[in-house]
Amino acid sequence: MSIQRGSVQGARVERHAAPLRQQVVRAMRESILEGELSPGERLLESALCERYDVSRTVIREALRQLESESLITVLPNRGPIVTVLQQHDIEALYDVRRALEGLAGELFARNASDDTAARLQEHLRDMDGLYLHGTVETREQSKEEFYRIMLEGAGNDVLAASLTGIHTRIGLFRRYAFVDDTRVSMSMEELRRIVRAIAVHRDPVDGRAACEEHIRLAGQLAILEYGRRQPHPGAPAPE
Repeated sequence: MSIQRGSVQGARVERHAAPLRQQVVRAMRESILEGELSPGERLLESALCERYDVSRTVIREALRQLESESLITVLPNRGPIVTVLQQHDIEALYDVRRALEGLAGELFARNASDDTAARLQEHLRDMDGLYLHGTVETREQSKEEFYRIMLEGAGNDVLAASLTGIHTRIGLFRRYAFVDDTRVSMSMEELRRIVRAIAVHRDPVDGRAACEEHIRLAGQLAILEYGRRQPHPGAPAPE
């Protein structure tokens, strides 16, 4: 399967202040996260140029950026495709994420100032509307802010950079969680437990455990939903 000329209408990016490459990257990333571009789908430069009404240079720059985010894989003699993951790939990503977020929770409990702890509690209250009863967009934004405050309180720049990279690589799976109201409700309870542990009781052991459990459950959902969305799980990437 591949993008065909003229198969998609209305995808052209608008010209405005942001660099054109960034606009195309955002548009392509959203198409991948929304499933409009499927895992294994070939990304032909000519079709992408027509789809977004931009030059090959812009498309190539965008593809390089998305490859760095692991959303695109460049195959020898085939070119770029939307990345296809196997279950062990997803498990590996979530193993690392679980360890990093557990450390973030532990460090927040140990290092965060009282002001930062109070801001995390206040943001959790805001998440009742923005996350629990919000849209996919507000859920994503409020979760990002939750992590921003937590990593600020943890006070470890290396950890923050590493976790940001992991979050970029699992953007597809995080989107699954944001569209599932049942998972959002469960996630909200997990976040409340995290905040009680790290911002109220300032308990590094319980904080690490709460963060790790949150990611363990998220990993289970990621594997289930990714497999459910594949037409033939485990099959080779389509032509």
